[in-house]
Amino acid sequence: MDYKETNAASSTITYDKQAIEAPTNNIYKAISIMAKRANQINTDLKKELVDKLEEFATYNDSLEEVFENKEQIEVSKFYERLPKPHAIAVNEWLEDRIYFRDPDAK
Repeated sequence: MDYKETNAASSTITYDKQAIEAPTNNIYKAISIMAKRANQINTDLKKELVDKLEEFATYNDSLEEVFENKEQIEVSKFYERLPKPHAIAVNEWLEDRIYFRDPDAK
């Protein structure tokens, strides 16, 4: 999924409690679902970042030589500016883009 095009908030905002708990009728289940989704997003972003940084990696045996790779720095700064995974997960939850099912429901 492309997390770069998300409209999730980058700063702290207050959410409506009723809007968050509406799909499950339980705030704790809703938060648990969003937390699991945030972990998935974090894993995806981390894997994507590591893959991109490995493209620019230079391997040498000398500990005294330190290279500043501008491409690596720019990629890292780009990922730092992205909204945090929990903000993306909350945004997806409020836009009803997270699929979940309750195994206890009959």
